[in-house]
Amino acid sequence: MRWRYVLRTIGALIGCIGLTMALPIACAMVYRDDSALPLIKAMLLTVGFGLTLFLLFRSAENPIISHREGMAIVALGWLAAGLVGALPFYLGGTFDAFTDAFFESVSGFSTTGASVLTNIEVVPRGILMWRSLTHWLGGMGIIVLSLAILPFLGVGGMQLYKAEVPSPVPDKLRPRIRDTALVLWKVYVLFSVLETALLMFGGMDLFDGLCHTFGTMATGGFSTKNASIGHYNSVYIDSVITLFMFIAGVNFSLHYLALLGKPLVMLKDPEFQFFGGIVSVFVVVSTLSVFQAVYEGLGESFRYAVFQVVSIVTTTGYATADYELWPALPQCLLLFCMFLGASAGSTGGGMKCMRIMLLIKHGYHELLRLIHPRAVTPVKFGGRIVPDDVIKSVWGFFIIYLGLFILSSFLLAAMHVDVVTSFAAVAACIGNIGPGLGGVGPADNYSHLPVSGKWLLTFCMLLGRLEIYTVIVLFVPEFWRR
Repeated sequence: MRWRYVLRTIGALIGCIGLTMALPIACAMVYRDDSALPLIKAMLLTVGFGLTLFLLFRSAENPIISHREGMAIVALGWLAAGLVGALPFYLGGTFDAFTDAFFESVSGFSTTGASVLTNIEVVPRGILMWRSLTHWLGGMGIIVLSLAILPFLGVGGMQLYKAEVPSPVPDKLRPRIRDTALVLWKVYVLFSVLETALLMFGGMDLFDGLCHTFGTMATGGFSTKNASIGHYNSVYIDSVITLFMFIAGVNFSLHYLALLGKPLVMLKDPEFQFFGGIVSVFVVVSTLSVFQAVYEGLGESFRYAVFQVVSIVTTTGYATADYELWPALPQCLLLFCMFLGASAGSTGGGMKCMRIMLLIKHGYHELLRLIHPRAVTPVKFGGRIVPDDVIKSVWGFFIIYLGLFILSSFLLAAMHVDVVTSFAAVAACIGNIGPGLGGVGPADNYSHLPVSGKWLLTFCMLLGRLEIYTVIVLFVPEFWRR
């Protein structure tokens, strides 16, 4: 492990994060709130620390990053992002304890949206802008952003890209990985600009429009209002955000191809068909379940059902209703959505539809082998044979994911947290969703949990955002051996 190069790269990442604090500083100055000075201090500390690391460990050559170094850079880079991202919250007095500031920061960068803020609307706008901006940066990925804008990370970038992009098989849209990252960010920015314009057309000001766009496109869920999107009570705003949550839950490679004039590629994609089918079925079932049981009209039932299903399955976590007041069936569907997640290559979390599809296909082929022992029945996805190592990787991910979920739930329960809250909080954090059930439902937050529980859930958020392997491999002794 070439620690000089690893630390040099992390220093560059930290410096870039510090520079992005210019936007919330400008916001604080425009609205003349008292967060400008803490944000400036945080920016100077972050840029200074990043620049010091970069200069201290700089080298004359650009070595090719190994697979192990790529995973170390990504995992430690995200941890560093959470630490420096907590500075505005802590220095600005938003939280008295650094634990809460770090929890909120990691929740932002990991696009989880779990919050320990009890009254969001009294927080200065500069801090709220930073809070939402962490979503937007973490959505497409800090590492992918760095690959797009930092030329000296271009060599060996595939190792970083594979460790960062949430997909079993990362797609290279361009021969050079830096160009691929740049393409993804262009699509990301395009949709962000479009959504902001549509939200402002619906009555939001620029500040609220940007903050909610950052939360939507990153599938994060941080809002500037205590009641989340329900604060606006607008069919138009619900519809716009639902549309862009769904867009953010689709593989961005498909969006790029569609923008190039190939929309049929998206419609023919098996994962898109599976994702769209699941959403459609769950929306219909949820609508029928809450119709007359919770809401009087069918249209009203559909409005709230489609928003919550899309919000949870894409792991965004915005809320327009307290779904804990719904019947048991739609609550069970939403709980399943927490594990399912969005498409591979999207900004969403969870296990990803592609993995679930491969597990189902592999299970079906095992049944066929029982009937026809000599038949050769390879697993196919989109007409292509899936290599055995990918199937093994998916099974390994599934087993480790469930194992960590169960272990973390037991640990949280051991901290005297009730059973429903323990399981729902871990599911919501490891799936990067935010709101869960019980004490962390859509009408509650995470502030009441014990300090040790917050650190545990912070770790779960990092696990979920970096697809388990990138973090957990750091605890394997063989990783550090020559």
